[in-house]
Amino acid sequence: IGYVPQKALLFSDSVAENLRYGDPEADPEKLAQALLTAQAADFVGELPEGMETPLSKGGNTLSGGQKQRLCIARALVRKPLIYLFDDAFSALDFKTDTALRQALAPQTARAVVLVVAQRISSIQDADRIVVLDEGRVAGIGRHEELLQTCAVYREIVASQAAPGEIL
Repeated sequence: IGYVPQKALLFSDSVAENLRYGDPEADPEKLAQALLTAQAADFVGELPEGMETPLSKGGNTLSGGQKQRLCIARALVRKPLIYLFDDAFSALDFKTDTALRQALAPQTARAVVLVVAQRISSIQDADRIVVLDEGRVAGIGRHEELLQTCAVYREIVASQAAPGEIL
């Protein structure tokens, strides 16, 4: 399982070694591909020593979105059969979130991908969405179906849409 929590967990080691926690034998090419998919290659390339730049415990010198992208890259390095993204896109801006999800799709096509999210844009293309309301299932279906059949989902969508926007 490749698990990426909302609160990114990074270790006091280099970027490369943080990624290799997913696969200790990963070569630099595999790490670079994971960084590219996770939309982290640019900012890692700008670090003083690139992938060999040491990180402080928890990655305190990085933004929340940068930490999340490194944790996503670490899960990608592992190439698991199951991915669990637990609100792992919450600190990403809309543009990065969209680019990451587009890059992630072919990389995870043969895996089971579970996404826990509060942001509709993070899950609207999912094969199946389960809507929870106070711990109970309020609806199950695709985005379009839930817009028609689930009042709770419609409320969430409406609360996240810009004025005049239809998701």
